[in-house]
Amino acid sequence: MGVPIVQVDAFTDRAFAGNPAAVCVLPEPADEGWMQAVAREMNLAETAFLHQQGDGFALRWFTPAVEVDLCGHATLASAHVLWEDGHLPGGEQARFHTRSGLLTAERHGDQIELDFPAEPAETVTPPTGLVEALGVTPGYVGRNRFDYLVEVASEELVRGLRPDFTALKRIPTRGVIVTAPAASAEYDFVSRFFAPRAGIDEDPVTGSAHCCLGPFWQGRLGKDTLIGYQASARGGVVHVRVVSPRVRLSGQAVTVMRGELLH
Repeated sequence: MGVPIVQVDAFTDRAFAGNPAAVCVLPEPADEGWMQAVAREMNLAETAFLHQQGDGFALRWFTPAVEVDLCGHATLASAHVLWEDGHLPGGEQARFHTRSGLLTAERHGDQIELDFPAEPAETVTPPTGLVEALGVTPGYVGRNRFDYLVEVASEELVRGLRPDFTALKRIPTRGVIVTAPAASAEYDFVSRFFAPRAGIDEDPVTGSAHCCLGPFWQGRLGKDTLIGYQASARGGVVHVRVVSPRVRLSGQAVTVMRGELLH
């Protein structure tokens, strides 16, 4: 008997948008090398692996290249699969034991709300090569334990970015978040996320980046509740509520594919 695998588009209400993640709910812990090989085979930004543990599920996330410490869209996709496939009753909280501690997910209407740690950035001097790799003049550069955060003047600049990924890969960080105020009143801010060192030149919608973006834009705009649009080619919407020292990230998810791993 093979292992079921489900592909879900997260932070979107329609198929083929948002950020795709593969989700494997396993009967028991799996070999780390096998999980990395499956993630490489799926070739998505993240593949999530879960198995029951205590009062919830152990959860690990793998890009095609590495295991990561925190991933929002694959956690949202995992919660979606647990409820949709009957691993958890629809009204029950999903609890995930991860490398970033206990994370939870709850349903609120058509939204799934994740409870994640806030990851605010501290102001830093841009590292050598960062500005040149992005090709923009930053108004602010910060860093948290995962990523650099770069603020630019306009949404137009964010959307028009064409980074030098070879140069960006030399920056010693998981990824680089670039953000600006939204041009439309529909959203508070826009962003894009680049992580070539993790095997993902551009991630379509990055939940964990919003653990940084939430506190940053809370400070800029004086609002605890914000709506972010990640302006990748696929695009996606992340609702952010800052409840320091945590953030609540909300979005929708759509199942697009089901299969079975035979090896």
